[in-house]
Amino acid sequence: MNTATIPHYIRLSSPGHLSRRIYPMVNLVEAFVPPLLAVVILFIAAIASEPTPGGLDPAYNILGLAVFSLTFPGRFHLDGAASTMVRKTVVGWLFLVSLLALFAYGSGYVAFFTRPAILIWLAVTPLALVAANVLARRIVPGVLALERNQRRAVIAGYNATSQRLAHSFANDTALGVRFLGYFDDRNGSRLDSDYQGRDSERDLGSLSELVDYAKSHRVDQIYLALPLGEQSRMLTLLDDLKDTTASIYFVPDLFVTDLIQGRVDCIGETPIVAVCETPFTGINGFLKRASDIVLATLILILIAPLLLVVAVGVKLMSPGPAFFKQRRYGLDGREVVVYKFRSMTVTEDGDKSYTQVTRGDPRVPPFGALIRKGSLDELPQFINVLQGRMSIVGPRPHAIAVNEQYRKLIPGYMVRHKVRPGITGWAQVNGYRGGDDLEHMRGRIECDLEYLRNWSLGLDLRIILRTIGLVFRDVRAF
Repeated sequence: MNTATIPHYIRLSSPGHLSRRIYPMVNLVEAFVPPLLAVVILFIAAIASEPTPGGLDPAYNILGLAVFSLTFPGRFHLDGAASTMVRKTVVGWLFLVSLLALFAYGSGYVAFFTRPAILIWLAVTPLALVAANVLARRIVPGVLALERNQRRAVIAGYNATSQRLAHSFANDTALGVRFLGYFDDRNGSRLDSDYQGRDSERDLGSLSELVDYAKSHRVDQIYLALPLGEQSRMLTLLDDLKDTTASIYFVPDLFVTDLIQGRVDCIGETPIVAVCETPFTGINGFLKRASDIVLATLILILIAPLLLVVAVGVKLMSPGPAFFKQRRYGLDGREVVVYKFRSMTVTEDGDKSYTQVTRGDPRVPPFGALIRKGSLDELPQFINVLQGRMSIVGPRPHAIAVNEQYRKLIPGYMVRHKVRPGITGWAQVNGYRGGDDLEHMRGRIECDLEYLRNWSLGLDLRIILRTIGLVFRDVRAF
């Protein structure tokens, strides 16, 4: 369907966030409670640690204002697992604290606060925020599940997409939606086996009956999940629905493809839907690059003596250079030069053909096996990070010959090049290091695409910490 023809009264939205707009009180509480909680705990900690007759030092008021400004609006993280909520809350708090600490120490402002007050605040606040989130996850869904608070919804179109949407309504009471049923002119036999069979209890009739039903049953929300090719039926239905007071939402069947950072946006007044996009746009791109530069600089300073030792060891291992360069595909599929310590008696570029290293490979001397086991041969790639050719975390770069082989065999293979290649990645910490058979490569690519879908600074940190733990106990390293 040409989205440019969608009338202006259609809202392109994510159902998972509708409750925040539909219920102003939920939105208000969610926005204010976490920031206020952090500020209140700061004031309590200050009063408890340094009670003064004249009240709080004005410095705490300034810090409280800064904390509120940086954390507003708050989030309860109602969707997702409890472990995800805890991780997001703690990581968000650590990021805020790090930002404030840099400013406080850089400006000397830290001298205005007492150590006990700050330590109490830093320790208690994340616990209180997690507790508030847990309480909200118990209370808010129950409040929204009450009959008087629910919005009555129907779906136009019976297909895999509409069934997924109905499943979300049934399993997420925090949405506050009471799903009534489907309208469609066709049966469900055209669906894949997982979705075959029309739900007779939810079958409310044909599309021509939708408008009358919406008016007589006080339907609040109508979700249009018709196939993208049904433009004429869609426009006719939209004209008819203007005679109702229901909110109308377009649910495009985008699951026909594998969404990477899918989102709705606008160019001018024209709505567009991102189907495959890099996660590193705008502020995300800045944060990713800044974290790479800072971490790579610190790491190179710390490992400089180790780099010297390994370089000398490689030179003594066998004739040849200590470092060698390999061409790989980088960001947007452009060729980049990647640095490595030489761990073999040969320096294969891998542009025409590439022979995967195997256990006991005669090309790998004992010292080469040692540095490969600990991934020490990859350390020069931190220089590539500073050059902007690589990132610390991202899909591992493959030899050009490997790329050309598997891009023809694995759908979505080249999507991994929407970001800079990494020294380590989600695939490597999930058991997909080494190996170039088709099954292993499919698993690696799926991990790479999952990383693109779900990227966050917190995820990068998890990958780095898991990589450190795997360095000396990875059975696939040889």
